[in-house]
Amino acid sequence: MKRKPSHRKLSAGQWRWRRIRRRGVVFALFLAGAVLVGLADRAGLFGRRQEPDLLRYHEKTFTVVHVVDGDTLDISLPDEDRPFTRIRLWGVDTPETVRPEHPVEYFGPQASAYTKKAALHKPVRLELLPHRTRDKYHRLLAYVYLPDGKLLNRELIDAGLGYADPRFDHPKKREFLQRQTRARRAKRGLWADPHPDDWPDYLTKD
Repeated sequence: MKRKPSHRKLSAGQWRWRRIRRRGVVFALFLAGAVLVGLADRAGLFGRRQEPDLLRYHEKTFTVVHVVDGDTLDISLPDEDRPFTRIRLWGVDTPETVRPEHPVEYFGPQASAYTKKAALHKPVRLELLPHRTRDKYHRLLAYVYLPDGKLLNRELIDAGLGYADPRFDHPKKREFLQRQTRARRAKRGLWADPHPDDWPDYLTKD
């Protein structure tokens, strides 16, 4: 006597329904996996997720590890794939010293020397602005307060070592322009022997 098969033959419709259910299970598993990966990434399991700039830097103190030039410096906190964070001072523009294929500008070395003496290897406090925290080169924009509480951005303008940059809005823009006027009248720093050929475009348009 022949044994009957242990399974009954499925109809075409039943086979079709079984395939649909399998595909549904596979899709559900894939979706669940994607959600878990997303949650793990947000939790930083695949590497530390960087906080927003305001939470990470605003009103916090860091050590200056390098001075690029008068208006640009590096602090001791890694930023993305770099071991430091590059800071561009809000509202002040010092003469160029390290710009590629660009000559060193008048009073640029003096501005760099001033920032090095004032800030290098010292703790500085950063103040960021909520409307804009980075420039087009992805440098952090900040007011930088020195250990004695003085604002480096302001000190550079008062000493005639940099220009009050009018191109971008910030809370101290008007104050910086007024301080530049006073430094210019007092012939401080680069204003003692002006070199208009080195002036930035925004200044020669005034």
